Amino acid sequence: MNCIFCKIVNGEIPSSKVYEDDKILAFDDINPCAPVHVVIIPKEHTITCADDITEDNCHIVGYIFSKIPEIAKAKGLTNGYRIVNNCGEDGAQTIFHIHFHLLGGEKLTEKLC
Repeated sequence: MNCIFCKIVNGEIPSSKVYEDDKILAFDDINPCAPVHVVIIPKEHTITCADDITEDNCHIVGYIFSKIPEIAKAKGLTNGYRIVNNCGEDGAQTIFHIHFHLLGGEKLTEKLC
């Protein structure tokens, strides 16, 4: 598989890890849209985008969201943050391995990432 996120999970591409456990990996984005910009991914490449979330696999999305407050706090985001998920080409998704952007570190405007 030629997925950049799978290569990061497998250690083939280095990343600045923020959080890792047996299910998910969070790392600093290499092209940040905000002072704090963390990408959070499931380690297994079973969901490509939000359109592929089903009753059988939605547990991983719930798990990611249960860890976001911990990741945000570790990055110093104590006054709020934004979570973004791009879905499909028209939604500006460029890597087809479901992922979430955690943005913060300043008062965010309407700018999108």
